Amino acid sequence: MESQFTHVHESPPPGAAPDWTCPQDWDAFTADEHAMWDRLFVRQSAMLPGRASEAFLRGIDVLRLEKPGIPDYRDLNARLMAATGWRVVAVPGLVPDATFFDHLANRRFPAGNFIRTPQQLDYLQEPDVFHDVFGHVPMLADPVFADYMQAYGEGGLRSLKFDALKQLARLYWYTVEFGLIREGGGLRIYGAGIVSSYAESVFALESDSPNRIGFDLARVMRTDYRIDDFQQNYFVIDGLDQLLDVTVNTDFAPLYAANAALPPIPVADILPGDEVITRGTQDYALGKV
Repeated sequence: MESQFTHVHESPPPGAAPDWTCPQDWDAFTADEHAMWDRLFVRQSAMLPGRASEAFLRGIDVLRLEKPGIPDYRDLNARLMAATGWRVVAVPGLVPDATFFDHLANRRFPAGNFIRTPQQLDYLQEPDVFHDVFGHVPMLADPVFADYMQAYGEGGLRSLKFDALKQLARLYWYTVEFGLIREGGGLRIYGAGIVSSYAESVFALESDSPNRIGFDLARVMRTDYRIDDFQQNYFVIDGLDQLLDVTVNTDFAPLYAANAALPPIPVADILPGDEVITRGTQDYALGKV
């Protein structure tokens, strides 16, 4: 598959600050770009009740994301700061790891300052403003998840000293991007990569194909993942407190070392000690081979 990454820069491009932030310049978005946001928002928000976590749905209401058009960060940040002390900052595209961690550690969430085209409606490799703001920001209105994200950023900065970036990336992927939570007598979505995807919102909860496994920190940090299609594993937390607890109460240095001495766990493998909630058929992935 040909890469669709177009918002990648080796250094901050013209108009961006040394920390890679740039003005949102909300007035520069076109009517077509606002219409794309509205099209995506209506489609996703209609299917998420009963699928998305309570924290995510509360965040939509608290932040008033139902207002038409791409959110103006001047208004959005006033509500987000009041809720949890976080704010959204615009960036021109993907930012370096250290910069990303620093923003999170200081309760700033970097959001790509562009939106997908109609041709990219259902699949986009790089995070746009819809993925970043609709997918991520509602969870940042939850105090517990907001603290987890700050702790993750602080831990990410420390991880750079231990050559453990890949392990931290897996934790982010399987929680912030593609996490599931036990809630309401079943499973719900809180990961941004799922809630911002119409097709994966159905697949993650309703398909027989993927494994759904109870969350275990060390196991997650060794597990490879898919970047080009639906996930073959989803990890399930019991509550948002679980994420925060393991992040702030774990000494990561010996965990990094122990994991580094072990091979990565291939996508779709089930281990003897796993809490298997759903053993998937993997039919979807096998059908792509």
